Amino acid sequence: MSDFDEQQKQWLQGFVSGIEARKAANKLAGRTAGAAAAAPVGPDALQHAAQDRAIAAGGKLVAEETAKRARHPFDRWDEVVGRAEAGQFPKGIDVFLTKYQGLFYVAPAQDSFMCRLRIPNGILTASQMRGLADAADSFGGGYADVTTRANLQIREIPARHAVDLLLAVQDLGLTSRGSGADNIRNITGSPTAGIDPQELYDTRPLCRAMHHYILNHREMYGLPRKFNIAFDGGGRVPVLEDTNDIGFVATEVTGGGGFEPGVYFRLQLGGITGHLDFAFETGVLLKPEECVPVAGAVVRAFAIHGDRTNRAKARLKYVIDRMGREAFVAEVEKEYGKPLPRAAGANVTPRVLADKHGHIGVHGQKQPGLNYLGLVLPVGRITSEQMRGLAQIAERFGSGTLRFTVWQNLLISDVADRDVGVCIAAVNALGLGIEASAIRRGLVACTGNAGCKFAASNTKGHALKLADYLEIRVALDTPVNIHLTGCHHSCAQHYVGDIGLLAAKVDRGEDSVEGYHVFIGGGAASTAEQAMAREYAQSVAFDDLPPLLERLLAAYLAHRQAPTESFYEFCRRHEIAELRKFAAAAPVLALAA
Repeated sequence: MSDFDEQQKQWLQGFVSGIEARKAANKLAGRTAGAAAAAPVGPDALQHAAQDRAIAAGGKLVAEETAKRARHPFDRWDEVVGRAEAGQFPKGIDVFLTKYQGLFYVAPAQDSFMCRLRIPNGILTASQMRGLADAADSFGGGYADVTTRANLQIREIPARHAVDLLLAVQDLGLTSRGSGADNIRNITGSPTAGIDPQELYDTRPLCRAMHHYILNHREMYGLPRKFNIAFDGGGRVPVLEDTNDIGFVATEVTGGGGFEPGVYFRLQLGGITGHLDFAFETGVLLKPEECVPVAGAVVRAFAIHGDRTNRAKARLKYVIDRMGREAFVAEVEKEYGKPLPRAAGANVTPRVLADKHGHIGVHGQKQPGLNYLGLVLPVGRITSEQMRGLAQIAERFGSGTLRFTVWQNLLISDVADRDVGVCIAAVNALGLGIEASAIRRGLVACTGNAGCKFAASNTKGHALKLADYLEIRVALDTPVNIHLTGCHHSCAQHYVGDIGLLAAKVDRGEDSVEGYHVFIGGGAASTAEQAMAREYAQSVAFDDLPPLLERLLAAYLAHRQAPTESFYEFCRRHEIAELRKFAAAAPVLALAA
């Protein structure tokens, strides 16, 4: 018989994977008959036991769980290599399984891979930045996108270069392992960690320890759905820890309740703003060295009790809603092996207010004579040439480190007073800057339908058009965050923006055009500004959106109580109907769009 061609080989490989999955499902179904089934063993025992319990309770595993059970995605490296050698993209369930390597096949938006990295605390060395620029040129589209998890994504990777890109990343001492699918996403920490005069704790060692804990504990990859962890050190620049499944918040304790004076971390659980929930305060206070093992216990409790039969209800929030907060914390204590210390009676100092725009511009560090420069990256996109240029600037004028923020921007730290001017000039020469309009500096946008199959609109393109339109028409003297997200996954976290835009298809006659639902008055990372945005307008075609926002912002300037009143405060002070009335009467400039 003649050899198979590449298309036949790929079909056969998918066929065999399907047989494996069915065998696994049949084997699992057979175990429901009684207690005689052997307990799962090995590195995936936690995941397998959870799957067994779901089936024993009469549930049916979703396809993703069955595929993971057939063979763990990390044990499929040869398949990834084989497809790359054949120049083939994955199909069917293999698209999901390949995300465990950090490779996302993003068709039909782009017929290519996107690779998402893992950069603990969002900090890269200059040499790593330069190496990623080379990889983006050699194996991708020559650019990278900064994400809302202080991370990088390289796009437009052909099938034949998938493994080349992964190896290039690993050669730099980085990894993309487990950056997608049912895994813990990039570990975020305070972007000004170690240099912030206001901070209570340098989060870099904790993020690094958490990162390596995940990489070296197989059970951290046996989750029912994605998971987010953030460490806030109490500095000026927030990390939006209250939107994470686990949020650690540095706090100063002056004594009481059996606690020695010092810096501890408050434990928050269950944040998922796309599902309209902030993380709740558990009342637990942890020493810094307790945070990582407690996080591991939380993840294991989630793996044990998370829903394996319904992916729409598989996030941590729904486990907590089902079990109750105290019951879930009790399960965490069971996994941790001892009770968690409760804050009752402790004298806890309130967090100093964070500034969501505090990273843009020049700021003095805690180290005398040194500064960090906050750069504005237009909707988070950066070319490979800009990456190399920033790496050179960081080496020449700083300490050779670059720091990403959850606002899709970047910091260069440790710049001496005497070098600030020339550093700014070098940044400007790259087509970037440390200053921007009050509109542009708070602009956040997900990938959009130019690179994501789920998105309903071109969020990045629309964000830039909005900025062009608004900044010449509305004389804002204080920044306003505008978050554009392409779908219900809420990667740009529209519910916590001053203005949140959720993409939607809008009927216009017999046609359907790109548009947005509009939400206003959201905030996070501070009890003073923690609220879900309220709906202001539905199904607004993008052509109609710029003038709508112009009137809203003009109304804000006309009716705010004082120049110091933020847009958030203005929105929360009024009912939506009243805000609409203000906007309808607001004057607008008669300029061409």
